[in-house]
Amino acid sequence: MAGNPPYSATSNSIYSHWKKKPNLYSIALITFLSSLSYLLGVWLQGGAASATDLLETIRCPPLKNTTIHESAPTVLDFLTHHVADDPASTPPADEGEYFPPCDAKYSEYTPCEDVERSLRFKRERLVYMERHCPEEGQLMKCRVPAPYGYRTPFRWPASRDWAWYANVPHKKLTVAKAVQNWIQFEGDRFRFPGGGTMFRYGADAYIDGIGRFINLRDGSIRTAIDTGCGVASLGAFLLSRNILTVSFAPKDTHEAQVQFALERGVPALIGVLASNRLPYPSRAFDMAHCSRCLIPWGQYEFEVMYVCKTDGLYLIEVDRILRPGGYWILSGPPINWKQHWKGWERTRGDLKVQQSVIETIARSLCWKKLLEKVDIAIWQKPTNHIHCKMNRKVFKNPQFCQAQDPDMAWYTKMETCLTPLPNVSNIKDIAGGKLVKWPERLNAVPPRISSGSVEGITAEIFREDTKLWKRRLAYYKVANNQLRQRGRYRNLLDMNSYLGGFAAALIDDPVWVMNVVPTEVKINTLGVIYERGLIGTYQNWCEAMSTYPRTYDLLHANSIFSLYSGRCEMEDILLEMDRILRPEGSVIFRDNVDVLVKIKSITGRLKWDTQIVNHEDGPLKREKLLFAVKLYWTAPAPSLNQEGSN
Repeated sequence: MAGNPPYSATSNSIYSHWKKKPNLYSIALITFLSSLSYLLGVWLQGGAASATDLLETIRCPPLKNTTIHESAPTVLDFLTHHVADDPASTPPADEGEYFPPCDAKYSEYTPCEDVERSLRFKRERLVYMERHCPEEGQLMKCRVPAPYGYRTPFRWPASRDWAWYANVPHKKLTVAKAVQNWIQFEGDRFRFPGGGTMFRYGADAYIDGIGRFINLRDGSIRTAIDTGCGVASLGAFLLSRNILTVSFAPKDTHEAQVQFALERGVPALIGVLASNRLPYPSRAFDMAHCSRCLIPWGQYEFEVMYVCKTDGLYLIEVDRILRPGGYWILSGPPINWKQHWKGWERTRGDLKVQQSVIETIARSLCWKKLLEKVDIAIWQKPTNHIHCKMNRKVFKNPQFCQAQDPDMAWYTKMETCLTPLPNVSNIKDIAGGKLVKWPERLNAVPPRISSGSVEGITAEIFREDTKLWKRRLAYYKVANNQLRQRGRYRNLLDMNSYLGGFAAALIDDPVWVMNVVPTEVKINTLGVIYERGLIGTYQNWCEAMSTYPRTYDLLHANSIFSLYSGRCEMEDILLEMDRILRPEGSVIFRDNVDVLVKIKSITGRLKWDTQIVNHEDGPLKREKLLFAVKLYWTAPAPSLNQEGSN
């Protein structure tokens, strides 16, 4: 084998030595035969591992025989070296065999939302603003740089209110939204006062206003979605009420709004209501919110009450992702237009028609209007569809969807039909099963599992998975001491979440986790994750994620490369991981040791520090862990002309 010395004088010397000392020769022979017998026994017991694999374990011993009860070595330097008061850095001089850095103009490159590519698609129904990913031959084989002077973000909760200008060097929003108090520029940083277009007295006061009509603090509302989120101040302040919000907005409608949200440490994705379903399962959210989000709720028609034709495709999609009994909140035009129409610079007739259309659609979806006060209206989705099926005699449309998978939402076209709720026998029953309140919801068996609707997953499997990830997280925190430090990480991504056990184990840490269920897995478990009170999305990892560069502090990649073996190039997935990982961010890979060795050979070209360590159950497990840290580097200093353009 490569690396082994040839049979030579060294071998003859050893042979002569054994001839001179027959007792030692006998001992060595016995030891060899005993070891061979042991290896054969382990091979027969383990089944999957080959003798070559076991010999490889002996030839390349682990760093330390670590278990959950032992102290694992500090395998890498996870410390932050470029903190707020030390922004200076220069890009690496010698690239050698590394993937080259991309041009500085790509520092905010989002491959599937590239503006130049999107202009080739039709503008009807905003199709051009949806995901349009580069084809395989168009993929960039370079590392997306951080802006010059990039600093480690403020730690949560300070990050809710502050962000470094160098990290998101855009001032246009401070001018465009100056009177609405979204964001302010102060010296070398941005401040987020908590304002918004409809948040006259700040997001906290706005949420308190909603809380007078809906209980936002008793744990009955845990997951929310904010459409057209701005800089996600609503989501930022809902966190203090233990409500986890997915905020989304299209790229560049207002410059860098989603990027600002993520820099603040608030969950957000690039997204738009256009022709495809939102990438979430049915019955995912307790609450949906739109505050002057400019979404045309009354467009894209279907027939209502036999004769009239009205619009409402986007409200049908909101209905799909709302839980039974969930709330839809709309503030701003056209709500209470009689009092506000002059300030909105719209005609009375236009606003009257718009609100009438929304009211008609809501009734056709069987939503109940709870209130309309000042400039806020709240509707509630029914807890089941018993009455709704009866009123199809009045509201002929939308009809209930037939033979569709309500959880399929990856490049799945929206439909002009109503997603049926699971059947119930009593009008008082909650379709799909009642959810317990937060925080008990996290570890209670989700209704989708207890009802048997998720194939092959039982309550016992769920409980064991929850225990398993608590144990694994404890091991991670031994190997990566930064995980033990509160505030070191904030934005986390689990690239293959299964039942959300990794995120659930982190629930007491000041982090949030975006749980991804890859579209290639056999069992769709994202609905289970939402029923636990966690958030997530669908993703095909052969494509880029709908997020900005430098979104996440830590990536967790559990068997991702085994799942995608033969589907796309390993280096393309790793380049995407590098794009969305912050400088000095960390990655935890779990996979077969052979896969990890291949990953390690590529991560060196990314300028990541990496080290393979044993499985938490010891060195004989074929599954190992690879810990990685992305090194700090930035784009070169911009010219004076470039600085003046921001």
